[in-house]
Amino acid sequence: ATYQAVHNQFVASAKIYEYGKALNPDLMIGTMLADCTAYPFSCDPDDIVLAMKRNRMEYFFADVQFQGEYPQYALNYFEENNIHIEITEEDKAILQKNTMDYLALSYYYSQMVDSKRNDLDPASITPNPHLKANPWGWAVDPKGLYNALSQYWDRYHKPIIIAENGFGMYDKLENGEIHDDYRIDYLSAHLKEMKRAMYDGVEIIAYCAWGPIDIVSCSSAQMEKRYGFIYVDLDNEGNGTGKRIKKDSFSWYKKVIESNGEDLEA
Repeated sequence: ATYQAVHNQFVASAKIYEYGKALNPDLMIGTMLADCTAYPFSCDPDDIVLAMKRNRMEYFFADVQFQGEYPQYALNYFEENNIHIEITEEDKAILQKNTMDYLALSYYYSQMVDSKRNDLDPASITPNPHLKANPWGWAVDPKGLYNALSQYWDRYHKPIIIAENGFGMYDKLENGEIHDDYRIDYLSAHLKEMKRAMYDGVEIIAYCAWGPIDIVSCSSAQMEKRYGFIYVDLDNEGNGTGKRIKKDSFSWYKKVIESNGEDLEA
């Protein structure tokens, strides 16, 4: 049922693309992926193959929407796992005709897989000993962004929007201020890797930090897992004044925007 729903979404997206282009051929219409690039645990070929397969199951969604057809590895996976999807000839024609113009990407962390402990389940991962992580186990990996951008560009050669990139953390209020240098360090390092990808030829058309203001985190349903440049005085149960307070990262990101990404120093 899950993959049938995904297929229906593919077809619906292609029809919206066709409709939008009929209204205005100059419109750019794209799709979005949540990237969780997987590294192999070691140089053991089994680890490398598992990481490759995990990443392909993530690429699958964009492969269909940029290449206009289901890749053979996905069809094999469906057959091997008794997954039946109803795909009509009309569906195939619509997908083939209406491929996307750009890729939007959310990137927060990378993952690692060990063939002796993990499988193709996206939740089956091994902590990376070379990377630090936030309290929720999300690895801090700026070079992973460079890697992801390079891989997607080489695969599709389509412009990329970084639609989400941010650092969730418990922020501590000290004398009415929040000194979130860890967030500044995270974003600065990721922006530098984005610029390195651009230097290599990756076409980046936008960068959007997640997010401007603290909101409930959809991944953990916690208000106290904070991403914003603006602190909101509410706890996980909704208790608090709701007062907004600019964090140190607010002024820093303002400077980044004003310099068009040239000034990334804290």
